[in-house]
Amino acid sequence: MVIDVTNRPDHGLADRIAAHAETPPLHERIADIAGPVVIEMDGLSAYYGGFRALHDVSFRIPERKITALIGPSGCGKSTLLRCMNRMNDLVHGFRIDGSMRYRGQDLYAKGVDVVEVRRRIGMVFQKPNPFPKSIIDNIAFGPRVNGIKGNTMEIVERSLRAAALWDDVKDKLHQSGLALSGGQQQRLCIARALAVQPDVILMDEPCSALDPIATLKIEDLMRELAEQYTIVIVTHNMQQAARVADYTAFMMMRPDRAGELVEFGDTDTLFTTPRDRRTEDYITGRFG
Repeated sequence: MVIDVTNRPDHGLADRIAAHAETPPLHERIADIAGPVVIEMDGLSAYYGGFRALHDVSFRIPERKITALIGPSGCGKSTLLRCMNRMNDLVHGFRIDGSMRYRGQDLYAKGVDVVEVRRRIGMVFQKPNPFPKSIIDNIAFGPRVNGIKGNTMEIVERSLRAAALWDDVKDKLHQSGLALSGGQQQRLCIARALAVQPDVILMDEPCSALDPIATLKIEDLMRELAEQYTIVIVTHNMQQAARVADYTAFMMMRPDRAGELVEFGDTDTLFTTPRDRRTEDYITGRFG
């Protein structure tokens, strides 16, 4: 797959509006997915106080696949990601319209246990953020807080092996997680998320602070983890989306600054024969 990211002049707002008028309706730009659905959005809009951050987003995320969210800065990718495990609830004034469902259950229904939501739908952040504790304590923290039973060392080893980190740290488990390299710290954070036995792993630009070698290791790890977990990743790196994602959602900012879904489909199709001209303009570097 070849992606042309040549730096070309911006067509300007008028051309984008014209392109929007030429495109088919949104439902024709959202491809069907194969297999079970894990997360489904229907008419999702998100607000921070009076500011509308997302506008009427609707698509489905398939089980045990990698779904990438791409688009220019400020188009709502991270907001959408954080809606999936209710991390935005921590922001004063945040609210949604529409629905966000996890395996058929409304995530925002009254009485939903938010702690359980975040256990089932884990998060790995942009910058590695290990706790200032030993490697063992980093991994064991989540299971202890969530009351997960089992042998602590078995959980630690299983999680570190799943994150392809065991061989690197097995002889220094009592050392601080902060002593690891950046790439190792990010894999430690992934292992920490895996320790609580999630169903879905959300990753918000997990490689943006890493060098190319560490980035490739994380990408290889994502492909391995997708055999057991559903993964949703926000990335500004289109080559990364093309390398690792099974499905891709392209988002843009509307004139009112709310993020909207432009197109969703399997990654190969979206990058080679997009249905919306704005998608083509973005992936070929004409704007963004």
